[in-house]
Amino acid sequence: MELFKIGFLTVTIVDIFDILLVSFIFYRLYLVIRGTVAAQIFVGLLLILAFSFIAEATNLKAMNWILRTLTDIWVIAFIILFQPELRRLLVLLGRTRIIRSFFKIDVEESIEEIISAASELARKHHGMLVVIVRSTTLRTFVDTGTPLQARISKALLVSIFNPRSPLHDGAVIVHDRIIEAARVTLPLSQTSNIGDTVLGMRHRAALGISEQADVVAIMVSEETGKISIADNGILVRGLTIQELRHELYTRLSIMPGKSAKSEMRFLKVHN
Repeated sequence: MELFKIGFLTVTIVDIFDILLVSFIFYRLYLVIRGTVAAQIFVGLLLILAFSFIAEATNLKAMNWILRTLTDIWVIAFIILFQPELRRLLVLLGRTRIIRSFFKIDVEESIEEIISAASELARKHHGMLVVIVRSTTLRTFVDTGTPLQARISKALLVSIFNPRSPLHDGAVIVHDRIIEAARVTLPLSQTSNIGDTVLGMRHRAALGISEQADVVAIMVSEETGKISIADNGILVRGLTIQELRHELYTRLSIMPGKSAKSEMRFLKVHN
């Protein structure tokens, strides 16, 4: 359906939709790479595309040939230069409600066991790093650790993160109600401090995995005994046990107090 004309150009509803879709994609990509070196490269690529369009419209043959040569390889260069940012964009898309609706997880039991373990480990000032998989698998990272495939429990988590345990270094990966692996190596975030606080390796690892995958990471600091969580590259620190439980149930799309059984278990453990 024709809407209007600009000179010899005919604009239709499909053209408007096409422009809006491309604009949205470029806007979302800019939000992902904003504040990084990649943002400057992204602007440079946009300028090359704009120059190419102008050169073709004004029939600048030599300039058009040079720019066409560059644009012929820009897709490959784009993928190579923006590999981390593209991965982050795909992760953000995977975190939408529509995508998550295809991945049903049963983590109510895991939440209760993790909360109970975090409470005891925080009291003893023993470090902990547990990663709960939300929708994407972490097979690449699981393979770096010691496979367990064990049913999650407070006793097992406390044993793993005992400083005398050979598995206490690294992270524990939890999928549904199963501990897939312990002593897992995670990527470190580029963020090394928040304000005047310098982040330790455990917190940077939690931030790093939350930036690259759809997960929620729970930490206990050895130095302070404080409990924190990382989700979508954001760190929330100094949580109480009650706040931790609320955050986990909310972020994992489970309503607190879903069942009387879970509520009674919580009261029994923490009162």
